[in-house]
Amino acid sequence: MTTRRSAAALSRTFLARTTAMAMGACLVAGCGALPGGSGGSGGADTLTVMTFAPEDSRATNMPGLPGMAKAYERWVNSKGGINGRKLRVLTCNERNTPTGAADCARKAVAEKAVAIVGSYSQHGRAFLAPLEVAGIPFIGGYGLSPEEFQSPLSYPVNGGQPVLVAGAGHQLGRTCAKVALVRPDTLAGDSLPGQLNAGLKANQMAGASDIRASEDSADLRAQASEALTATSPGGASKGDASSAKDGKDGKEKGCVAAVLGARTETFFDAFRRADVQNRKPQISSVLGSVSQALVDRTGGKESPFEGAYVTSWYPVSTDPLWTQMRNVISDHAFGDNAVEPDDSGAQNTWIAYTVFSEMVKRFKEDEDITGRTLTRKLNQAEPVETGGLTPDLSWRYQDMRAVSGFPRMVNGRVTFQVVQQGRLVAQQGGEQSMDMTKTLEQAPRS
Repeated sequence: MTTRRSAAALSRTFLARTTAMAMGACLVAGCGALPGGSGGSGGADTLTVMTFAPEDSRATNMPGLPGMAKAYERWVNSKGGINGRKLRVLTCNERNTPTGAADCARKAVAEKAVAIVGSYSQHGRAFLAPLEVAGIPFIGGYGLSPEEFQSPLSYPVNGGQPVLVAGAGHQLGRTCAKVALVRPDTLAGDSLPGQLNAGLKANQMAGASDIRASEDSADLRAQASEALTATSPGGASKGDASSAKDGKDGKEKGCVAAVLGARTETFFDAFRRADVQNRKPQISSVLGSVSQALVDRTGGKESPFEGAYVTSWYPVSTDPLWTQMRNVISDHAFGDNAVEPDDSGAQNTWIAYTVFSEMVKRFKEDEDITGRTLTRKLNQAEPVETGGLTPDLSWRYQDMRAVSGFPRMVNGRVTFQVVQQGRLVAQQGGEQSMDMTKTLEQAPRS
């Protein structure tokens, strides 16, 4: 009996150790799923996602993105969740630094997030590496970094800054004799001249002067003076814009485009002061650098941005297509002044969460939703509708565009806007919207 009992005890010990080793190996290999693995600490019926953006930094801040994400969370959960699954939204301050972006990504991994949705960062390399290792998709980023259009785990909903800047070139190319571009002296900023020049070239325009500015500079008087000189009759041009004759084809204006994020206002304030001869060249920017809130804050109808050209990914904020988003902000933002329906960041986050929700609805009730299963669904799914705010979106291989350096781009559309009577409205007398894919295919690789 003693021998049999000892043998039985040894057998149970061996079985327990073998089972523990097998479970450990399975966890390391990623096979199967633990209870609650589909939604992090919220439980099996909870989907955890994250939205990150810079706040309280010395450069561009985008508090409207996490604010919109939290409003979406409250709205969806007030209706019973997405297909019965509660949504848990984590937010993170990216701080406009590579370390901050990487920290946010690692937090998402630790919290078992199934996706990063509608976020903003120019440090794509820093945050995408941890996400790729963990198999977490990045849905609907703001489109600042080239990596967002290169990583197989990135699912952009717009054409990012490349299409905006190319669109600005197209918009200015119909009006201007000479163009100067003022842009950040950063790695992300280095690609902007080629993109703007592609839009200019499509309108038989020579390249723009390339004027660099420190991302966090508070004094942009030197850049303002340089831009005025470059766009004046007879002025020198780094982009060889001097080859374009003033008045040719009715193009008589000098034009200045500034894409500096939060510093765009600082630049144009310095630019206005530097223009002592009151030449009033045409000014231009893109959504994200100029917004309705900025126009309101700087005087509305009396704003220095009155008459400015602006390119956007989406319809103007007064379009009825935004009605549902406006209602959600009104009912669920709880007085968060950072969440504005006119804010391009909030708009982009709304569309990103729309895509995420539509993808979740395509899972069966008993299917486990993890980062990896969601990625497979995104790679195989039929196009997703966004209520007309974008073309139908799909990230299958056949849906990718042939834009050099941006192979994940699936939406090249921009809209052309202008500030009139203190409001951003659709520009009249030209295209209401345009796909810039063909234009970007002609741009040099950054």
